[in-house]
Amino acid sequence: MSRMERQCWWYLLVLGCLFQTLSAHSDFYTSIGHMTDLLYTEKDLVTSLKNYITAEENKLKQVKQWAEKLDVLSAIAMKDPEGFLGNPVNAFKLMKRLNTEWGDLESLVLKDTKDGFISNLTLQRQHFPTDEDQTGAAKALLRLQDTYRLDTNTISTGDLPGVTHKSPMTVEDCFELGKIAYSEVDYYHTELWMEQALKQLDEGEESTVDKVTVLDYLSYAIYQQGDLGRALELTKRLLMLDPEHQRANGNLKYFEFQLINQRKAQAQEAQKAREEGKERRKRLTSDASKKKKHFREPVPERKMYEMLCRGEGIKLTPRRQRRLFCRYFDNHGHPKYLLSPVKQEDEWDRPYIVRYHDIISHREIEKVKELAKPRLRRATISNPITGVLETAPYRISKSAWLTAYEHPMIDQINQRIEDLTGLEMDTAEELQVANYGVGGQYEPHFDFGRKDEPDAFKELGTGNRIATWLFYMSDVAAGGATVFPDVGAAVWPKKGTAVFWYNLFPSGEGDYSTRHAACPVLVGNKWVVSSWLDVLW
Repeated sequence: MSRMERQCWWYLLVLGCLFQTLSAHSDFYTSIGHMTDLLYTEKDLVTSLKNYITAEENKLKQVKQWAEKLDVLSAIAMKDPEGFLGNPVNAFKLMKRLNTEWGDLESLVLKDTKDGFISNLTLQRQHFPTDEDQTGAAKALLRLQDTYRLDTNTISTGDLPGVTHKSPMTVEDCFELGKIAYSEVDYYHTELWMEQALKQLDEGEESTVDKVTVLDYLSYAIYQQGDLGRALELTKRLLMLDPEHQRANGNLKYFEFQLINQRKAQAQEAQKAREEGKERRKRLTSDASKKKKHFREPVPERKMYEMLCRGEGIKLTPRRQRRLFCRYFDNHGHPKYLLSPVKQEDEWDRPYIVRYHDIISHREIEKVKELAKPRLRRATISNPITGVLETAPYRISKSAWLTAYEHPMIDQINQRIEDLTGLEMDTAEELQVANYGVGGQYEPHFDFGRKDEPDAFKELGTGNRIATWLFYMSDVAAGGATVFPDVGAAVWPKKGTAVFWYNLFPSGEGDYSTRHAACPVLVGNKWVVSSWLDVLW
């Protein structure tokens, strides 16, 4: 029950008592003694009324502060909505505000409906983000933190690369991230974000979240990761703040007991290791000096993917680099491009990836976005077994499909792809427009169907994908590269350009080196258009 509700309840309770007294003693004038009781009742009522007024004033003050804060924030955000939400912290905080904080405000002013605010807010709330949205935005921040190796303080202070709308995180924000990680049994990130919340509290930041609550989560997360000593230290700190904390008192005894057993086990293992070391030294012979050949272990795909996303990883040798060129391209004398060839740049040699510069205009980009926005839905993948389209946690974006007959400009774009590639668009799939969300990504995948996936594109009604054409319709401040983990290639988004590669060899066999991924967008807003040129089966 909120403080306001308690005040209202007390006011009604006292008023009820007054009416009970009046009904029991209808002849008050006959007894001054009874009348003095009424004075005390009235005094209590006045006190209760003053408390109610004070609570109402405090409520109004809180609402006013909230409105002023949001007014300033909205003014900044509306200057460049996409740029503002390109900062993943801003996107997460928007999810959190609309899903959690506006609900708190609704509860605060629920009794005040004279301006229709509550009815309007209640009506609008059905269109607000859900718990799933807030959790999704939180997970995106954690994913970005891992992929780009960002420490919690960098994210919390808003010092992300390429950020134009810097947004620091409060203790409540950090605590909420830690709680979401905790609910996902992700104790590693729980520790990171509870530590950040505690750090900001220690630095004097005011918050509705107290140190006891943070330490409770933090000590348990650290215990779950096996660091009993540190978990014990944090539990002792918690008990210094709240000596009666029941769970912490129980944990203190348990951690101390477990720590003693752990140290005994470590001592035994150390003694055993020393004894085994002596035996090994006795068995040493001259053959032991022979060096074993060491082979470089292949880098796991996930690690390579993340390295490439950060701009690390394999680099082309100078010899291979010299084979890459920039040129004016007319596709072997195509009539449209004889007098105005396009700019073509080699991005990679194996697989052969080329980029076309200034290949889609700003006007065309805006029209494509205008047509796609009303239809954007959660992006799907084609189930490799059934061919059915379905959502997947490793593809975080929304997409829409555009056909040539919808607008002359779409037809022109399709024709441009056909003219430059020499591949017919009659059998191509519709253009797919994709917009990546907070930390939006698409993990490593093939565009073509493998031999064990005969129904890969059954629902689309197409054959296998010969080639991929990918337009970049926006610049991305940080992250968002298209990477090929098997070969170490990374292609960075650049507005107005497109990249092209073949997925199949001339024999029809799939080129497995084209396995690629869309890196998480760290800062910015990524729009792309994909065209898959297919062969009919």
